[in-house]
Amino acid sequence: MRKLSFMEAVREALLQEMRLDPSVILMGEDVGVFGGAFHVSHGLLDEFGPRRVLDTPISEAGFVGMGVGAALTGLKPVVELQYADFIFCAMDQVVNQAAKIRLMSGGQASVPMVLRAPQGATGRGAQHSQSIEAWFMHVPGMKVVTPSNPYDAKGLLISAIRDRNPVLFLEHKLLYGAASPGGGKAPSDSTVGELGQDVPEEPYAIPLGKADIKRPGRDVTLVATMVMVHRALAAAGHLAQEGIEVEVIDPRSLVPLDNETILASVHKTHRAVVVSEDVSRGGVGSELAAMISYAGFDDLDAPVERVSTDNTPIPFAPASQDRAVPNTGDILAAVRRVLSDD
Repeated sequence: MRKLSFMEAVREALLQEMRLDPSVILMGEDVGVFGGAFHVSHGLLDEFGPRRVLDTPISEAGFVGMGVGAALTGLKPVVELQYADFIFCAMDQVVNQAAKIRLMSGGQASVPMVLRAPQGATGRGAQHSQSIEAWFMHVPGMKVVTPSNPYDAKGLLISAIRDRNPVLFLEHKLLYGAASPGGGKAPSDSTVGELGQDVPEEPYAIPLGKADIKRPGRDVTLVATMVMVHRALAAAGHLAQEGIEVEVIDPRSLVPLDNETILASVHKTHRAVVVSEDVSRGGVGSELAAMISYAGFDDLDAPVERVSTDNTPIPFAPASQDRAVPNTGDILAAVRRVLSDD
């Protein structure tokens, strides 16, 4: 087994699917000659040429709309946004077109398009650091995928490319590792593990809507996404030294969401904490906490805790960013609160 970084795993998924299926194309700003803003598509232009790896103008509305049209004519476009924040320039194309066409056509047309978008707070300021997943959880017809490690990233991207629906595939910039030029490093208390992870060379697909238990436990269920999975695991390691066994669940996709795995864990532990990097108001934590509180009400011995970013634009100043975004200490405090609430 080889060790691949998150960036390398995403690139390998793209490479293998493009070799397997000539209808898969890649488009976006700087994806060709430059190899992508985070170097994910490095070398793909050389192998597949400019008809399948398209450098686009700086117009998200234009090239996302082109992706929708390409999907409607039988291609499988993978559209890269340099930063997830820029998707807001193409909301009509994503929300009113891509997400609705399959239903509006009675299934006669579909938009098998993947929108790849790097996101997360990495020292780049308010317009390049947002976490956007909750916006698109709210859109019927869209799927939302949030990998936390290289193994999952490859298998989930392959499934996303093969899906008949539009899929938003979010990649946290901190997880790229060395392939994150120009950005800040992780806050000092965060733990994202090794940059490399064992990833099979052959193609494999991880089903969308199947969560993964990253660490089994009996005392508290901790549901976390993307880079917060690593901070949750760090918190679980600290708590294990105190005899507290935390079960860490990575949903891997938010739409579809694996309610069954999450609720089975809550049935065992009777307590739950949800951790996400998006802002707390109307966010991922709100939706997951509502689901757990409603469907798992009889199993809960304490209210569900949420750990999310403050309701503020992401600050540029490193100390301010670190204060706004959840860290391992925040997760530890939330776990202790649910354990103390009888």
